[in-house]
Amino acid sequence: MGCCGSKPLTKSDLVSKPETILGKPLEDIKKHYSFGDELGRGQVGTITYLCKENSTGKSYACKSISKKKLSSQEEKEAVKTEIQIMDHVSGQPNIVQIKASYEDKNSIHIVMELCGGGELFDKIDALVQSHSYYSEKDAAGIFRSIVNAVKICHSLDVVHCDLKPENFLFSSEDDNANAMLKAIDFGCSVYIKKGETFEKIVGSKYYVAPEVLEGRYGKEIDIWSAGVILYILLSGVPPFQTDAEIKGGRPDFDSQPWPLISETAKHLIRKMLIKNPKERISAADVLEHPWMTSEAPDKPLDCVVLSRMKKFRAMNKFKKLALKVIAERLSEEEIKGLKTMFENMDTDNSGSITYEELKTGLNRHGSRLSETEAKQLIEAADVDGNGTIDYIEFIAATMQRHKLERDEILHRAFQDLDKDNSGYITKEELEIAMKERGMGDEANAKEIISEIDKNYDGKIDYEEFCTMLRN
Repeated sequence: MGCCGSKPLTKSDLVSKPETILGKPLEDIKKHYSFGDELGRGQVGTITYLCKENSTGKSYACKSISKKKLSSQEEKEAVKTEIQIMDHVSGQPNIVQIKASYEDKNSIHIVMELCGGGELFDKIDALVQSHSYYSEKDAAGIFRSIVNAVKICHSLDVVHCDLKPENFLFSSEDDNANAMLKAIDFGCSVYIKKGETFEKIVGSKYYVAPEVLEGRYGKEIDIWSAGVILYILLSGVPPFQTDAEIKGGRPDFDSQPWPLISETAKHLIRKMLIKNPKERISAADVLEHPWMTSEAPDKPLDCVVLSRMKKFRAMNKFKKLALKVIAERLSEEEIKGLKTMFENMDTDNSGSITYEELKTGLNRHGSRLSETEAKQLIEAADVDGNGTIDYIEFIAATMQRHKLERDEILHRAFQDLDKDNSGYITKEELEIAMKERGMGDEANAKEIISEIDKNYDGKIDYEEFCTMLRN
């Protein structure tokens, strides 16, 4: 008999219920959805899949987050916040719509609208094909959707915190108004109250605002990141490459194609990339800027813009792949010291280094890397996008670059990618190599071939391979 007249405990009462992250019962998502192809990979062990609702046959995207990768309470809270924020901003234009969230014993699943129209740069390619050129007016039309998403977030007291071209997708492949550009990935997003500031390092290389590097920021960081995107839309390259440039440099408006870009466009970018966040233009005012409303010219932009834009995206992907292939084949002698350094940093002997382990290890080695640079090292080295650096990724990121001058090392890597020993890396061989390392798909391989293949024979020869790596 229980005390105070309560009912006696049964066996089922004594079985502890599994602790959940989302605070609701565990549920098998496959009762409701059938999973298809992988659509992409993100940070901290996330994979996005194509899925189909069993009851309606309608297609969605499902972001699945491995619970094993959520080791800290902070990471678990971040996932809860991401879902809450997606619920909060859902129903608004230019923002991806959430359908439902589930949790099972292994993963958290976020089912959302399927945006099948491709990334921002894909749309620019489509524009060129449809009317043979790309203009400031085209860029302004694309950029309006980006800033509108920022305005909506800010009006709902949300800061996105990770605006970059990869985090915008078109809702469909339609070449009309129905193909709406939508902000995705609210994994870094936070709620913000008036006057509140944050200190945690957020954002991605090239797009991070100077006040983030200083460790005290508010919603104005989204305006800076959007300004960087606009600079890329008009020139094909980011305005700043390093933390020092972000903190103290000025955007280059002198080299090509800037002399041919309108003064109103440059005026808007300057207003968005003001170092002092208090002086930075708001999202609402960006939408009312003359360049956005009426003054963006409809004349073709210099062809160098499209060429740079494609290179910027393709080179980063292929260089990461090539460095990982090289690292896989380096001998013990060639990486003397790096293996010991990795093992010392991998304090839990898991075979991979987390951000916290990297930061602690770098401090122990007397590194002067800032917290942001450490975060960017994780992001740059994490080739398969699982949020940690494995042994091979670590070697690829830290090996001395002078090794790339040695022909025997480059030749070995080239042979690894040239599976049939034809003397060329074909699109099919590149696609296999990228898939094996969780780095991309057929579209990525096609894009890389087109940018690196200088003699237009549809494949990469050894000379083209070496030129890309050594540049």
